[in-house]
Amino acid sequence: MYTVTVDVGQEEDFSKVEERAYKAGAVQHFYVDAKREFADVYISRAILMNGMYEGLYPLGTALARPLIAEKVVEVARRVGADAVAHGSTSKGNDQVRFDVTVKALAPDLKIVAPARIWGMTRAEEIEYARRHGLPVGEEHKKYSIDDNLWSRSIEGGPLDDPLAEPPEDAFKWTVPPEKAPAEPTYLTIGFEKGLPVSLNGEKMDLASLVATLNHIGGANGVGRLDHIENRLVGFKSREIYEAPAAVILYHAHRDLEKLVLTPRELRFKHHVLDPQWADLVYQGLWVEPLRAALEKAAEEMERWVAGEVRVKLYRGGLWVVGRESPFGGYSRGLADYSAGWYPTDEEARGFIELWSLHSLTALRRRQSGQ
Repeated sequence: MYTVTVDVGQEEDFSKVEERAYKAGAVQHFYVDAKREFADVYISRAILMNGMYEGLYPLGTALARPLIAEKVVEVARRVGADAVAHGSTSKGNDQVRFDVTVKALAPDLKIVAPARIWGMTRAEEIEYARRHGLPVGEEHKKYSIDDNLWSRSIEGGPLDDPLAEPPEDAFKWTVPPEKAPAEPTYLTIGFEKGLPVSLNGEKMDLASLVATLNHIGGANGVGRLDHIENRLVGFKSREIYEAPAAVILYHAHRDLEKLVLTPRELRFKHHVLDPQWADLVYQGLWVEPLRAALEKAAEEMERWVAGEVRVKLYRGGLWVVGRESPFGGYSRGLADYSAGWYPTDEEARGFIELWSLHSLTALRRRQSGQ
C-alpha cells in the first residue's frame, strides 16, 4: 500500500501524517506540495469567476479535490498501482469529486472507498482508527473539518442544529467580531486581467496574497459564513466556513467589474457565467468541458478588469470604499449632477418614448382586452 498526502495549504503536521501512514501499513508515503499550483490554477479561476456556490460558499474544498485526485493518480502511475482508495463516505460530496476526476484521468484504475463500502459513519471511522492505534485530533471528534489555503470548512456535531448559533470553538481563523480591533483596517488590492497582484502597493504572488488576506481578515473578524447548502447528493446540510481572503477578494473583484464592464457584460457574467461555473465546480465536474468554455468567455471580458480597490474591514464587516481603473466606464463629467452633461428636453422625451414603447404597447393591448 502506498499513501499520498497533497499539501494544498492545510494546517497539518505532515511529519505526523507520514508517521500515521506507516502505522497504517504503508510501504511508502508520498508528500506532494501543491500549494502554488492550487493558488495559480484553481483559486485564480475562482476569483476570476466570482466562485460562490449559492452565493455564499467559496468552494474551497470543492476546488481542492480535483487537484488532490490528479496528484494521487500521478503517484499511482509512478508506482504501477492498479487501484486508488479514498476515505469518503456515501453521504458526502467529495466521493463524487474524487471519483469523477480519477475516472477522467485514469479510467483503468479501480476506485476503492472503504468507508463507503462498509457503510461506516464518521463516529465508526474514528473508533476504527482508535482501535488500530491511529490518533485522531480532538477537534475532528466533535466536528468534521477540512481546510486549505482558500477556506476552512466545519460541519457536524452541534452544527447539525440549523437553529443553533455556532459555538466559538468551531472557529480557528477568525476572531469574534466583537473582539476584533476597535479601529478599522484599510486595504488596497491591485488587479490585472481580473486577478489580484498586489496588496497595499506591494506585488505578491497569489498564494502569498491569499495567506496574508486570511491573516488580516481573520484578525478583523471577517470571513465567517453560515450556510444552509444544497448538497449534490440530495439533501440540505448546514455548513460553517472561514474564508477571509475569499470573501475580501470576491467583493473587491465584483466591485471592480462593475466599474469596468458594460451593463450587458456585467449581467451576463454575474447572472449566467459565474453561477453556472460555481455549480459545475461544486458538483464535482471540474472535467466538464463547459467549465473551461465559461472561463474562456470570462477571460475575454477580464482583460480590462484592472485597477485598484480599497476595502475597509471593521469588526466582522467588509465595505468597498473606493475603486479606480484605467478602463473604468465611470465619467464624473457625465455623472456630476451640478455640472455634468444634461440632455435637452427633446432628447430626454425621445429616449423615454422609445425606451418604454414595448412595455406601454403591451400594457395598453392587454388592458383593452380585459
